Amino acid sequence: MLDTMTLTKAGGALCGTLLVFLLGNWAAEELYSMEGGHGDHAEQAYVIDTGADEGHGEEAVDEGPSFGELLAEADIAKGAKVFSKCKACHKIEEGQNATGPSLYGVVGRNVGAMDGFGYSGSLVAVADVWTPEHLNDFLTNPKSFAPGTKMSFAGLKKITDRANLVAYLDSLDN
Repeated sequence: MLDTMTLTKAGGALCGTLLVFLLGNWAAEELYSMEGGHGDHAEQAYVIDTGADEGHGEEAVDEGPSFGELLAEADIAKGAKVFSKCKACHKIEEGQNATGPSLYGVVGRNVGAMDGFGYSGSLVAVADVWTPEHLNDFLTNPKSFAPGTKMSFAGLKKITDRANLVAYLDSLDN
């Protein structure tokens, strides 16, 4: 049944298969490696910008207009589109709270002054009035502006989005 020749064929087939896999692995490494074979690293042909480098560090960049200048030129219609990110938790009707407080008349309103809504103490401790500048700071990163806040929103990274949103919220109560 099982003679020496059959065992030799099976062993040869196994060794041949392993050799094919090893050669395939070697060829794939050479083909897809970042090294050009000379020890120097080749540059990537295409880099995808994920925005991961934004916001790392405390360096102030004076490359663009200030928040006040952007607020003066803000587009209320674009602010209404940005507000779509807030709709899940906030309402813009006067006195209607949801998961978050009503944002009707929020610009210029005292922090923590919306009747019927329980604010976290950390939010009330960082500001007295929701000025456009305080809203800008809060909307940039709510957790860093008011550590311990219940708001789980990650923030708006673009300053133009924040300016448009603040202008939209300010326009709601005329």
